[in-house]
Amino acid sequence: MTGTDNGREAYAAERAELARLLPPAPGTDLPPGRHEHHRERLMNLIDDDTARAQGRTGADARDRARVRADRPGRSRLLRPSFLAPATALAVAGALVLGYAAQNGGGPEDTGSTGETRSVSQVLLRISDAAGKGEALPVRDDQFVYTRGTGREVDLTTGKLVVQPLEESESWYSQKPGPQKKLGLSSQYGETLPINAELGDSEGTRPGLHRPTYRWLATLPTDPQELLDYLSGITPKFEEEDPDQAVFQAIGGLIGDTILPPGTAAALYKAAALIPGVTEAPDAVDALGRKGVGIARDDERSGVRTEWVFDPEDLSYLGWSSHLTRDTEYGKKGDFMGDSAVIETAVVDKAGVRPQD
Repeated sequence: MTGTDNGREAYAAERAELARLLPPAPGTDLPPGRHEHHRERLMNLIDDDTARAQGRTGADARDRARVRADRPGRSRLLRPSFLAPATALAVAGALVLGYAAQNGGGPEDTGSTGETRSVSQVLLRISDAAGKGEALPVRDDQFVYTRGTGREVDLTTGKLVVQPLEESESWYSQKPGPQKKLGLSSQYGETLPINAELGDSEGTRPGLHRPTYRWLATLPTDPQELLDYLSGITPKFEEEDPDQAVFQAIGGLIGDTILPPGTAAALYKAAALIPGVTEAPDAVDALGRKGVGIARDDERSGVRTEWVFDPEDLSYLGWSSHLTRDTEYGKKGDFMGDSAVIETAVVDKAGVRPQD
């Protein structure tokens, strides 16, 4: 084995160790392309730092680092300097807009039985509306296009710094089977490839981390069966509430892609079965659109996340989140991020917009 091969193996081992040591983010409800954009920028910084430290060129470093992860924000890779004495949420917030999104609380009492019935009724209405939606034909050779906007929360200094509203676009491939190239992401004037999830050397298969329309259509439509299935395939991390993990997984699916109507209906009914879900009467998305809100408090991170639905047709609009208690990086009520869906469509080619 050559010295170059030994160096590459050592480099890969270092990256894997970073992924193992990094605490899991509390959750996300961002379009996957935004995760990929920030990950690509961050990984380029890691590569450049490594190249400078070892006297290698940036091109050589980039050649060794072309594996990326997506959805729903697991296996975060950060430079060692980011691993300051802060909470997992603070680390995650340094990466991308509101990784506090989609936080789930524990199985605490949501209040009176009447309140529990009320949120179930709201989710049933949303489910019924989703089930009556138009089933868009999505071919395996097409891409799901999403355009959205949101505000990032930077916590690299240990304090909340809200970033300006920023628009993003993504194109996700619907090809069956493992894929090494999952699509494109566009943000901050850059268009970058979305590569296979970290560790998928043969490509990422359709599933929770790559929810193609075909895969989504195979999910159980019985709410309890669906919840059990998602619980079984959702990654679990030490000291993470399993209910929280499933809640954020559902949030990622409803906000990231185009859903078959039957699957969408079942997802909302499944969400109603998760303990800790409540109504949020004052929910507002990143564009200031007020709507019907569904919320969940995460007692571990102290973050409340609210899904926002159009008050007229109950379509998904976006999410917002804020702190529910004082923390080392912010005060109770402080803004933690938001997003808004502007457009979703099916296109024939990555990089092409629906109106093109």
